Amino acid sequence: MASHSSAAGEPDIYHDSDAPTTAPTEYRRVAMATMVGTTIEWYDFFIYANVAALLFGKLFFSGLGDWKDLVSFATIGVSFFFRPAGAIAMGYVGDRYGRRMVLVFTLILMGVATACVGLLPTTQSIGIAAPILLIILRCAQGFSAGGEWGGAAMLAVEHAPHGQRGKFGAYPQIGVPIGMMLATAFLTVLSATTTKEQFESWGWRIPFVFSIVLVFVGHYIRSKVEESSVFEELKEAREHSAVPQTTLVKHHLGDVIKAAASFMGNNALGYMLVGGFVLAYATKSAKPPLARTDVLLWVMASAALWLVTTMWAAILSDKIGRKKVYIIGYVLMILGMVPMFMAVKEGTLFWVAVALLWIAVPEGLTYGPQSAMFAEAFPAHIRLSAVSFAYAIGAIFGGAFAPMIAEAITKSTGSVVNVAWYLMGVAAISLVAVLLFKDRTNEPLHTMSGH
Repeated sequence: MASHSSAAGEPDIYHDSDAPTTAPTEYRRVAMATMVGTTIEWYDFFIYANVAALLFGKLFFSGLGDWKDLVSFATIGVSFFFRPAGAIAMGYVGDRYGRRMVLVFTLILMGVATACVGLLPTTQSIGIAAPILLIILRCAQGFSAGGEWGGAAMLAVEHAPHGQRGKFGAYPQIGVPIGMMLATAFLTVLSATTTKEQFESWGWRIPFVFSIVLVFVGHYIRSKVEESSVFEELKEAREHSAVPQTTLVKHHLGDVIKAAASFMGNNALGYMLVGGFVLAYATKSAKPPLARTDVLLWVMASAALWLVTTMWAAILSDKIGRKKVYIIGYVLMILGMVPMFMAVKEGTLFWVAVALLWIAVPEGLTYGPQSAMFAEAFPAHIRLSAVSFAYAIGAIFGGAFAPMIAEAITKSTGSVVNVAWYLMGVAAISLVAVLLFKDRTNEPLHTMSGH
């Protein structure tokens, strides 16, 4: 075995054959493309989640009375059942034909579905067809999200310089809080510049339709990225699996289950923030209800802190290992749940802000290293299929119905603090899964290593 150095990093990883080199300009281009594309994908996703929390119960499910908000939250979750379909379909495409093709298709699908939500008539105009069409479009968003993350994350990690897989794998990760900040900023401006009647009548549609503009920007940036050198070498060596899903089920199902379980806690807590639960509670159930614009500003601040902690955790994972960073994050998450929801229960802007900012700390620690840790868990010829499927399954059992479950717990028990016990249980499952992982931070990722 020979040691290989890189201008972009120390020679701390050994390879059993020479790996293709990547120009520094391509590193930057890949980082930007994975970040920008994921930002746009999740801007679309968060726009839906926030407006569903604030308004869709009234506009599309008003006939359900007191259950309208619960069903509105459920539409956030129903799309998650289409994530595995997106993961399977796009995983097959990505492992057979390349990562770039996945990035382009999922970006366009998400953008078109989001814009159509913004153009959709309400129940008052077209009756029951409105919620049916809304759910169909939401499912299209779920299919897109199921395929998008894996393609972006693996392109970033497989292009990474030696010893920096965590850092480069964080670029698609930070696209999530950036997308959230962009979506929240848009909604905050609209909330501040329109009356309640104007926002509920037409204002909420603007950020959905604006998605089309972002799609053109994202497509242009992603079209400039070269295919992953790992995939190109697989293609040259004819080692990509003809049916990656079959190989995955036969030989790597246990690793997929562990990876999915490791994501559940992060995703469940994250959807208290990105799924709009804390926002909805603070602006509807707090006594007195807080101003929507004020809470949205703190949601943006939380997203900004989440971005910082995500990148910091990813860089730290290159130094001390993915597993250690994950463990620290989940221990903090478990310990912090009851105090966090006690702060939410206080209902003042100060304590709601404290709760929102706290979410960002364990979220970043358990999200920053994810791309690299997932990539290191699977061989290259089935990697995209495996990580996409694990991400999708983890999201179903983690965040899919977390806002709805939190709403149901709050209504049935009369206290929002009881949501903490549910989230602590999910986080404990994820912690156990992480403990079962083998940390491969310093092992080769290169295709010829057999790993």
